Amino acid sequence: MSALERQRRGLLAALGASALLTLFPRVAAAGAGDTRLLLVLLRGGLDGLHLLPPYAEPAYAGLRRDGAVADPIRVDGLFGLHPAMRQSAAMYRAGQLLPLVAVAPPYRQRSHFDAQDCLENGTATPNGARDGWLGRCVRAMSGGQALAVAAVMPLALRGGSDRVSNWWPPLPRPVDPQLLQQLQPLYAADPRLSETFERSAGSGGMPRDGKGAFALPEAMRVAAQRMSAADGPRIGFVEDSGWDSHRNQAPQLQRKLAELDQGLAAAREGFGAAWPRTVVVVVTEFGRTAALNGTDGTDHGTGGMALLCGGAVRGGRIGGDWPGLGPSQLNEGRDLRATTDLRAVFKSVLVEHLGLADAAVERSVFPDSRGLPPLRDWLRA
Repeated sequence: MSALERQRRGLLAALGASALLTLFPRVAAAGAGDTRLLLVLLRGGLDGLHLLPPYAEPAYAGLRRDGAVADPIRVDGLFGLHPAMRQSAAMYRAGQLLPLVAVAPPYRQRSHFDAQDCLENGTATPNGARDGWLGRCVRAMSGGQALAVAAVMPLALRGGSDRVSNWWPPLPRPVDPQLLQQLQPLYAADPRLSETFERSAGSGGMPRDGKGAFALPEAMRVAAQRMSAADGPRIGFVEDSGWDSHRNQAPQLQRKLAELDQGLAAAREGFGAAWPRTVVVVVTEFGRTAALNGTDGTDHGTGGMALLCGGAVRGGRIGGDWPGLGPSQLNEGRDLRATTDLRAVFKSVLVEHLGLADAAVERSVFPDSRGLPPLRDWLRA
């Protein structure tokens, strides 16, 4: 048996092959009524193969050519974290970070907007619901508030009634935040224009460098600090744009991954004493093509990745079912194949961490998802 095959089997043993998992654990985590969940949505399609490069996968170097991540922080015999994720690597070694490979919402096309809608509404189709799964989660909870650190209430939290609010720092000039959201995709394809737009407007019109910057790390810090209060929101939401990397993605993702790394560290600091009762879930709408394109970037793909982070997470290993990058293993010959539905990840967090009843989750929060297997052994005892 090759080292790669042993590693693949180890992944399946750690979390269990998805097809073999059938039941949620019936006992909620101790103290679930005081637990916290922060969802971080990276809009634009994070390239999971850049964040967590499978450096020992035989096909990886050929697919990525000069764009392969040099000197990743090796976390096991197959995967390594991008060098910009230094603080996250320390969390991994502390058993508080669990990367999940080959995950995606049930949507399998390549539209940013449809994929994000599907991820946020919690159904199998972009138009499957007008409200969001986090909003429905709030309604299903016996109490507790939810907060979105976002200029506009995200779809994910709509439908949560008066227990849901959003907050964003005042704009220094009269700019409509909805207009900023509509303009961002027009600039995203060009790395220079994208960076300029983000610096001037993409973070609510505030400068991203220098005093007063309000980028992803500060948004995650604010969410964590507000959620850490005894009577603070139990559910939080933070979003970040600029993850679409069609051209020259190495410097773009160097900067963005450094922000994500700083954001996770800022969240840990912001939660403080509540960190042991916290799960941070980092997701994106889809992955990227396995091969680098002709402009040193990657195009819209399928299988992506997610991160579970927090003091309540049993990390320090890689989760999910890794399908491989060989020609016959790729989806449509171009994308990492998705082997785990993101709804299964969300359901596991709601049931095991927040303490919601299985029946309520499958009836009200994620309808038509009864057959999805949950994760196993991801929550710290």
